Amino acid sequence: MASETRLSPNNGIAFLQGFLARPKEVGSIIPSSRFLEKKLVDIAGLATAKVVVELGPGTGGTTEAFLKAMPEDAKLLAIEISPEFARRLQERFTDPRLIVWNGSAEHILQALDEHKLEKADAILSGIPFSTMPKEVAVNILRSIRESLTPGGCFVAYQFRDHVEKLGTPELGPAEEFSEVRNIPPVKIFRWRR
Repeated sequence: MASETRLSPNNGIAFLQGFLARPKEVGSIIPSSRFLEKKLVDIAGLATAKVVVELGPGTGGTTEAFLKAMPEDAKLLAIEISPEFARRLQERFTDPRLIVWNGSAEHILQALDEHKLEKADAILSGIPFSTMPKEVAVNILRSIRESLTPGGCFVAYQFRDHVEKLGTPELGPAEEFSEVRNIPPVKIFRWRR
């Protein structure tokens, strides 16, 4: 059976180029599988979320899945550190629910404020916590905690458990899931505020 990862030639090449140019900021050489996308949608409860934040949307594979699952009156704030990926996202999507913000995940509240959005019901992240400086990772986790509405959740999908070790002091214990139908298989951690 062919790989279930959706790769259009342009997005697949852009994703690989992004990884090669910035391996500490791009978490994988290929986008997420549709199986992982569905699991993330379910774990984060996107069908009822009003404000969703995606950290590190890359070329938009997960972004597309999130938009399909979200209510018509919801907003998705996609925070992308790469100017090239941010530009591609803006060109690819015309959905008025999507807001692309080019900047660091350390500044989620700033991005929410700039776009007059309430705190997030769900924050999802595939950014590679294991390759970034610890201080940056902790700043991002604090930004996540401050940006979630009470009862909101943070979902991180990673190849390693580094984010769990960093997240526990900031967010408490995480629930752990996995998705083996992804290349490579992924660990998923969920925290609730």
